[in-house]
Amino acid sequence: MTKVVIITGAGTGMGRLVARSLAQAGHTVYATMRFVEGRNRDKAEEALAFASDHEVNLRPLELDVNSDASIEQAVQTVTANEGRIDVLVHNAAHLYFGITEAFTPEQILASLNTNTVGALRVNRRVLPVMREQGSGLLLWIGSGTSRVVPPFLAPYTAAKAAMDSFADSISYEVARFGIETSILMPGPFVEGTAHFPHAEFPADETVQKKYLALYEDAIAGNEQSTRALFPDDVTADVQAVADEALRIVDLPHGSRPYRSEVDFSDFGDAPVNAVATVMRERLLKRFGLSDLLHPTNFRSQGK
Repeated sequence: MTKVVIITGAGTGMGRLVARSLAQAGHTVYATMRFVEGRNRDKAEEALAFASDHEVNLRPLELDVNSDASIEQAVQTVTANEGRIDVLVHNAAHLYFGITEAFTPEQILASLNTNTVGALRVNRRVLPVMREQGSGLLLWIGSGTSRVVPPFLAPYTAAKAAMDSFADSISYEVARFGIETSILMPGPFVEGTAHFPHAEFPADETVQKKYLALYEDAIAGNEQSTRALFPDDVTADVQAVADEALRIVDLPHGSRPYRSEVDFSDFGDAPVNAVATVMRERLLKRFGLSDLLHPTNFRSQGK
């Protein structure tokens, strides 16, 4: 069945590939990004060209996850055009790299705002649509770093872990409206995304320099160390994330995985997820809320 999909942060990297893959599979995809008429105009035009060349429904749309007005306008546009929203892909994110103490509180708050609160802003406008429909899928593009924390990424990993926790809580709260949750957790990728080229560094250079005397080798060698996580015969193709997102979207309602990993590096989050999944199910059963594990539209059942 063709679905109407909104993807945040779809101008580059994983979001761009997810948007293209879903569109090529026949879905109507709104590839949202900031500054469609400004600095990202080339990305929007690229999406339109792709749609024309492949005869697919891929539509760039202005949406800033940090602006309620922007989100409102985007969702109004989609609902006016399509009458529904079947899938919301939370993908927008921004990377921070450096010594934690050297990041200002303002930078930490900015990371939380984009990587965590931004998704909640979008939810507050999309969930009413899905609740009225009695169906929908929240597909959260999380991170393996929510489970196993690498060095020098604290503002990002803390925010992604917070987003993951919200995704857990929200999954319980929307299940009885027939809204499904999947959390897709990519492992590290050193190519194919815009994360590291666009990363933000600590504003307090004085503090950063204090650490460099002892950690400069580790910071400078971070990319090489990350590459060393991958077996020599493995190509970490970020398209695999898009392929998994498509697989999840195309699965029948109620059969989608709650968590899924795409990791070529054996990063270590998969076994943590396995244990957490068992404990989550155990806890809900102890609370007498095991029905929340499988989304059901209670209204359609007269409840």
